[in-house]
This record gives sequence, C-alpha cells and structure tokens, in this order.
Amino acid sequence: MLHFIILITCFTSLATAKRPHIIFILADDLGFNDVGFHGSGQIPTPNIDALAYSGLILNNYYVNPICTPSRSALMTGKYPIHTGMQHGVLYGAEPSGLPLCEKLLPQYLQELGYVNHIVGKWHLGSWKKVYTPLYRGFVSHLGYWTGHQDYYDHTAMEAGSWGLDMRKNMSVAYELHGEYSTDIFTKESVRLIKNHDPSSPLFLYLAHVAVHSGNPYEPLRAPDEEIAGFGFIENYERRKFAAMLSKLDESVGQVVKALGDKGMLENSIIVFSTDNGGAAAGFNLNAASNYPLRGVKNTYWEGGVKGAGLIWSPLIQKPFRVSRQMMHIADWLPTLLEAAGADTTNLTHIDGLSIWKALSENSESPREEILHNIDDILGISSITVNNWKLIQGTTYKGAWDNWYGPSGRWYQYNISSVENGPVGVQLKKINKFVDGKVIKTLRAEATIQCGDGPKIHCNPLKTPCFYNILKDPCELKSVAKEYPLVLKELQVRIQQFNATAVPPIKKPVDPKGDPKNWNRVYTNFGDFENPNLIVL
Repeated sequence: MLHFIILITCFTSLATAKRPHIIFILADDLGFNDVGFHGSGQIPTPNIDALAYSGLILNNYYVNPICTPSRSALMTGKYPIHTGMQHGVLYGAEPSGLPLCEKLLPQYLQELGYVNHIVGKWHLGSWKKVYTPLYRGFVSHLGYWTGHQDYYDHTAMEAGSWGLDMRKNMSVAYELHGEYSTDIFTKESVRLIKNHDPSSPLFLYLAHVAVHSGNPYEPLRAPDEEIAGFGFIENYERRKFAAMLSKLDESVGQVVKALGDKGMLENSIIVFSTDNGGAAAGFNLNAASNYPLRGVKNTYWEGGVKGAGLIWSPLIQKPFRVSRQMMHIADWLPTLLEAAGADTTNLTHIDGLSIWKALSENSESPREEILHNIDDILGISSITVNNWKLIQGTTYKGAWDNWYGPSGRWYQYNISSVENGPVGVQLKKINKFVDGKVIKTLRAEATIQCGDGPKIHCNPLKTPCFYNILKDPCELKSVAKEYPLVLKELQVRIQQFNATAVPPIKKPVDPKGDPKNWNRVYTNFGDFENPNLIVL
C-alpha cells in the first residue's frame, strides 16, 4: 500500500512538473504605439520586441478602457458588467472590492499545483484583508494596493487623500522609500525566479506601475541618467515617459534572463500586455501614444481599448507571426488554464473563451464579439461584433475623442538591439529567435495604417458612431447611415448584454479609510474598530 501511495505521489509530481511556468507581465497605461513592434522607433523596446517577434504579436487584442475593470476581467475571466466592476476604479479608502464570490485565476492555478506570486499593483480592493492578494490565491506580494504610486516615495494621492502604499505581504514596506518602483519589482521578480523550485510550476504576475503617472507634484519619474539618454526627444514630458518605458523594457530583459539562467525558459509561457490604452497628450499628466488610433485611456475608441500585447512560448506550434485572432483580456483565464493542461469545458459561467488552440495553431478564434463595456451611470456602451464596432455615448463630454501622437515612425529602428539585447541573447540560446528579415516583415504587418481618408468627427453624444473596424481601424468615418440594419443588430446585442448586468459595486470613499487616520498609510481599515490605530 505504501509503495502504491509513493507511486501516485511520483506520478502527480511528474504531471505537475510538466505544466508550463506562466509569467504574466502587465504594463500600466501603455499606449498601442509605445512598443517598437507596432511601428514607432522613437522609444526603443528591444526586449519586449524580441519576445513579440519570436512569439505572437496580438494585433486583434482588446482590453478594457481603464485599470480596475480590466484587471477584474483578467482575474475572473468575466466582463466587468458581470462582476459589478464596470464603473470607474477602486480607491484605497473605498469600502469595496472585487466580490469575494468570484474565483480568480491564481485560485484556479493553485488547484493545478502552481505556486503563485504577485509583484506590483493589485487595485482590486483592500479595505479588508480578505480582498487583498494573499487571501485570493497568491502566496506572496511585494507591491501596492491602490491604482498608482510615486516611483520613489511610494505614496498615492487619490480622491482627496494621500498616504504610503507599499507592502511586503501584509506589512508596510517603509524600508523601500527612495528606491525606484520599477527596480524594486524587477529585483523581487528575479529573486522569486532564482529561489523557485522548478519541479513545481510557477505563476508570476508582475504588474508594473510603469508607465502610469505618479502623483501630480511629479507625475513622470525616472532616474536622471535614464532621462538624459533620450535628449533627442524634444518634448520633455515624452522624454521622461521614454525613460520610464526604457526601465520597463529593461525589467522584461532581466526577468527573461533569470528564467534562462534557471533553466525554466524552455517550459514557460510569457505574456506581456497593457491594462488599457495609453494616457496620451497630457491626459492624466502623461505622455503615452496610441497613434494612429483614436482616443485615450478611459475612452471606448480604439486608442482606449485596443491593447499592446504579445505571447511567447516554445509551446506555440506556429510562432513568429502577427496574430489576427480576436481576443479579449477576459480570455487569458481559460486560455492559460488550457495551456497548463486544465480541463476548461466546465468554465461555462465566464465570458472568457480559450484562445490557446487558435493562437498556437493559427486557427480561427472562437471569439466573434467583444463587449468593451456598458456603464449606465455615464451612459456609455460599446461593442465589436466581427468587423463592426458601435460606440454610444462617451467620456469627458468628448474632450478626449480625437487622434493623438506622436507617431515616432520617422526614427530609425535598430534591429540589432533587438537581436543582441538580453532577451534576444536568451532566445538564441534555446534556438527560439527569428532573424532580421523576419523582424522587418512582422513589424510591417503589425503597423496599422489609417489610409488617406479625411478624419470625420462623429460625436457619440449626439448619434451612434459605427465603424467597419477592419477597413477603418482608426475610426475615421462612421457608416451608421450606410448600414442601419447592422447598426440595429449591435444595439440589440448591447441591450441583451445589459439585461444580464449586475449593479456596479462602486461606493463613496469612507472618511475612516483616509490614510491620515492610519499613520499616513493606506490600510485594510475595515478590519479595525479604531480609526486612530498606528500601523506598524
């Protein structure tokens, strides 16, 4: 009997060991045009680009327009309208969070034997400890709970409050004051990889603060020497943004190198994604670029919802290409679970679809429509069905409904830096890299061109804006009058979705949660009776 038990244990260990390590790197507010593989040469991203060219460039990939809803979709596999996360973002002093009844991606992976770590941003609720990462499937967390932080002092200013937000698990990480956030999260990710026992599969969720704005007193921060390296960029805000992005790209290089040094790269899946469109042209005091797409973060135009993303893995059967498969950020949960060997046939209660087979084999995506969001409080909604996209209503009274650069396409693109950078070197070692000719071809395919038509401003506050998004990816000309029956079909589809929506969980901030009551620290204030508790 003992031998039988040992035999079962051995087989279980072998099965677990074969599951791929999953590294999910989430950038914050990265624009579609801020990565080199989409056509811009202004800000070099050689490490991110190397993964893209050697894996799949996701050119038909969508996210939600803003942080919390997008992250909730990633973690639950559900549209935000089905979790109550469809309106706005969560604040540190808000008595709310992603409902505890929702099962999250790390909890699914935990059942498959994964060891789950989160590094960086959470932003899915923290007013009580049960809403924080260690109680939702992760075994460790070095990072922060709110939506952003200053890159050096690690405080957050939001909703009229200000306080420190940096945690080592549940403890306040006072000792990290003065260290650059991107470096902190990179070091921790590398440490976790170095200390990981490869006999168990690893899930590393690295959710960077970069390139989100920090606090208003100095929103775009990077080391001085890094900023100095981008003196050729005339706009100073864009120059600082470039330095922030360069540090993010450097982080990707170090993480991939750590995987290679540990011998884990050959059995890994690496995803790189933004959480929403870029905050361009001064939106949120930032300087991202969604060129040539329309709109910015927190709008439903392509610039707000079309995500910069890629997936790399030796497990992909047909890599080195631009993926046209339609995909939404909610699809990552079933897609990664299937890639990990899980049975996903019982995941009928979610909105996400497994795209793993379609991505790996370059077959047709099972997804035919994407609900970008419905927010009845703001009176806005948007959906894409096949090649047709409908937008009804808008944010900021239309103030951010234009097209924003810079294009960056006049800069020379350095293929050599992609080939010989840290990621390129690691991929060459395992014979999973492409040559320069293929890089040129893929980059050209992944670069969106608007065409020569004039920009005709459709105002969705007055009339539905309707586009053939395949022919008009830049949303230049609404064709609502030309295709009234198709327009009506999409409007009906939005109504059908809205009939299934749950009420938003958004609540007013609680004065008790203000960090001034907690030694100037954002904390899980709902767990305590005394609002004057001193946080240790």
